[in-house]
Amino acid sequence: MRDILDAVAAGDLSPEAAEARLRGYATTEAGRFDAARETRRGVPEAILAEGKTPTETADLAATSVETTRRAVVTRVDSETAQAVEAGLPDPVDIDYDERARTLVAHAPDFDAPALDATVAVVTAGTSDAPVAGEASVVAREMGATVEWLEDVGVAHLGRILDVLDPIRAADVVVVAAGREGALPTVVAGLVDTPVVGLPVSTGYGFGGDGEAALAGMLQSCTVLSVVNVDAGFVAGAQAGLVARAVDAARSGEGSN
Repeated sequence: MRDILDAVAAGDLSPEAAEARLRGYATTEAGRFDAARETRRGVPEAILAEGKTPTETADLAATSVETTRRAVVTRVDSETAQAVEAGLPDPVDIDYDERARTLVAHAPDFDAPALDATVAVVTAGTSDAPVAGEASVVAREMGATVEWLEDVGVAHLGRILDVLDPIRAADVVVVAAGREGALPTVVAGLVDTPVVGLPVSTGYGFGGDGEAALAGMLQSCTVLSVVNVDAGFVAGAQAGLVARAVDAARSGEGSN
């Protein structure tokens, strides 16, 4: 503790970073940032921009970079992205994906994780890409290699059969689908790896808000896990945790 206090007094450590080391979280005007989540859980803390003002989101993102050397922000619109970019110190590498509505910032000294594991992210239709993109970003930030396979829904089974090789080569698969949500069930019947079903609120009419897709995946006759509607972050994090376990197993095998 004395070393931390000395570092703050010398100006080498900010009060926020000191609090994060002592308590595991940093307190800001916009809320408390869980700086220890990745160490504790294996999943990086993310800032949900939806429901927050651009200023609040920018404040939390700056605190995230200060305490963990990285910020992961989800459900970001262009106004909020601009506020976050303006509020981050230079030099910081910023990647804003307007379609996935994610923003990732890395400080120059950020030590990015790297896992010996691959996550395949598969979409039934192009309209499912924004939610699937959020899952991809999270899995990638956890260190997994991400294989992206888009628009291979069951309306033409030949499309999914054409990409079976890279899907089967992956260690875990996230399958995003709207409408009736059939694709995850089909994929789970063709691979021997864990499949995470990600229902998406694409479609129209009865059940078109993702409820039909969710219900279909929950009733799957093949074995898969299912997250909530549009829960890209959760799907990506779940896949990332599987990837971490695969990496740990491979590392153990390599040391024998």
